Amino acid sequence: MTIFRTKSVEQSLADAQGGEHRLRRTLSALDLTVFGIGVIVGTGIFTLTGVVARNYAGPSVAVAFVVAAVVCGLAALCYAEFASTLPVAGSAYTFAYATIGEFPAWVIGWDLMLELALGAAVVAVGWSGYAASALSAAGVNLPGLSAGGWTFNYLAVLIVLLLTWLLVTGIKLSARFNLVMVTIKLAVILLVIVAGLFFVNGANYRPFVPPAQPTAGTGGLAAPLIQVLFGITPTAYGLTGIFAAAAVVFFAYIGFDVVATAAEETRRPQRDLPIGIIASLSVCTVLYVLVSLVVVGMQHYTQLSETAPLADAFKAVGQPWLAGLISIGGISGLTTVILILMLGQSRVFFAMSRDGLLPRSLAVVSPRYATPARITLIIGVVTAILAGFIPLRALAEMVNIGTLFAFVVVSIGVVILRRTRPDLPRSFRTPLVPWLPVASVLACLYLMLNLAVETWLRFAAWMLLGITVYYLYGTRHSRVGTLTSPQA
Repeated sequence: MTIFRTKSVEQSLADAQGGEHRLRRTLSALDLTVFGIGVIVGTGIFTLTGVVARNYAGPSVAVAFVVAAVVCGLAALCYAEFASTLPVAGSAYTFAYATIGEFPAWVIGWDLMLELALGAAVVAVGWSGYAASALSAAGVNLPGLSAGGWTFNYLAVLIVLLLTWLLVTGIKLSARFNLVMVTIKLAVILLVIVAGLFFVNGANYRPFVPPAQPTAGTGGLAAPLIQVLFGITPTAYGLTGIFAAAAVVFFAYIGFDVVATAAEETRRPQRDLPIGIIASLSVCTVLYVLVSLVVVGMQHYTQLSETAPLADAFKAVGQPWLAGLISIGGISGLTTVILILMLGQSRVFFAMSRDGLLPRSLAVVSPRYATPARITLIIGVVTAILAGFIPLRALAEMVNIGTLFAFVVVSIGVVILRRTRPDLPRSFRTPLVPWLPVASVLACLYLMLNLAVETWLRFAAWMLLGITVYYLYGTRHSRVGTLTSPQA
């Protein structure tokens, strides 16, 4: 079938060398690792820790972070092989096009657009909260803007538009800015870990895994899909609470896959991409576990704040000055997350446009800045609108399901490409194929089942819209379809 036509690895590599559609290779392994840390360390540490410890896992929130990291680690090994074998912009979209076919590639590209745009909007909303808190502590109280039941988050819009300008002006400048912001937030996180150790109360860890309790308010569309399909009663705490928590904190790890979207701008992709992906995920997992252990040790999990758990934990032990520093770390941390999520989306959008599945005129690279400026501006405006009007909780689970779906496709793609193109040079090889990719698929599917039915319905609606766009536009403008039409 024509919708399953594939784009050869050789053609993908050739397109990356093409004139006005070519990106400049300037990034190193260090740049990629810092990008990965920059996008992973953010919402998970600064906002999600309190929500998950209080409502799902208790002190064992650290275990939930480990579970989520294992799932991400399985997928990361698959991403590393693909990214080093096919170092072209587009990440999972490009990988799917080379293995499964055009229509599945479109679906995953459309899915990535959802993941990255909503992810950036979610984090921008969180950023605005930290910024408003920091300004209030400094004596500057900003007025709110609302009308007709709608609230306009102008701080979130402002940061998105400023970072859009930065992305337009060049990838290397963005990398330098990211390095500065990541250095600040890592310094703050290390301070939290070291200073927090002096205020840990061992009694707060008991019981480390609180007894399971039925959760309230999870009927109907808000119920996890696993409950609807298999009748499993959702619980907070206990072993099932840890896995439910892992499905939520999974959002904290979103980002290592964004490193793969910068493959086409990496100087030595075969070497640097696996290093960037695996190193960033490993560093962030250690940081998440240490911070979560310190925070639940400082304050009982039932008393943790759901909006600013780190800062409020230090206030609770009489150290408000540290709370102020944490707000600065939160602002810098979330800034880098927004930046890199929008960077990732622009590269996926760029790859899809270059292939003709979206208007090819959008994939023109600016001769002045060597960036896909048109696409970046469009993404910036859309993300700003989402961040300005949509609340945080309505978006976070949509990002999770989109990311997990992408991981499933990439894991399957590794097995397929091993069978269809065993001749390709692979500088990094995923171990234990096909067993490790199969484990990755099963783990991702399990976490997806823990997401609410309404999240699945929204995801299905977005996918249906994407399929409509593909059949109305993509099938007629696909460059691969144009090249193969005489044989079709």
